[in-house]
Amino acid sequence: MDIIIKIVAVGLITCLATLIVKPIRNDFAIFIALAGGLVILFMVLGYVSEIFDVFKNIISTTGVSSNLYKLLIKIIGIGYLIEFAVGICVDTGNSSLGDKILLGGKIVIMVMALPIVTNILQIIMGLLPS
Repeated sequence: MDIIIKIVAVGLITCLATLIVKPIRNDFAIFIALAGGLVILFMVLGYVSEIFDVFKNIISTTGVSSNLYKLLIKIIGIGYLIEFAVGICVDTGNSSLGDKILLGGKIVIMVMALPIVTNILQIIMGLLPS
C-alpha cells in the first residue's frame, strides 16, 4: 500500500513542479513531467516480475501454449506504452498526434490478438458436439 502513496506523491510533486515552472520555462516543464513519469515507471517495474510469475503459474496449470502467454504480455506492454506516449503528447499540447498514436496502437493490438481469438474459437468448436 505504501507504493501507491509514493506514486501519488511523485505524481503530485511533478504536477506542482510543472505548474510552477511552466510560466517561466515551458520547455523545462515538459522535461519535468517526463522525468516524473519515468520515476513512477521505474517505481513499479519491480512488480512486473510478480505478474510474470502469476502468468507462468496459469500456464503450467492450464496447459495453455507459452506462445499465447508471450503474445498476451506483448499486447499488454503495447497498451501501456501507447497510453504513456499518448499522455506525453497530450501534456505537450499535441493531442491530435496522440489520437493517431492511439489509433495505431489499437490496430496493432487487434492484429496481435487474432491468434488468441482463433485459439479460443478452436477450443469452443472442440467442445461443441459434432
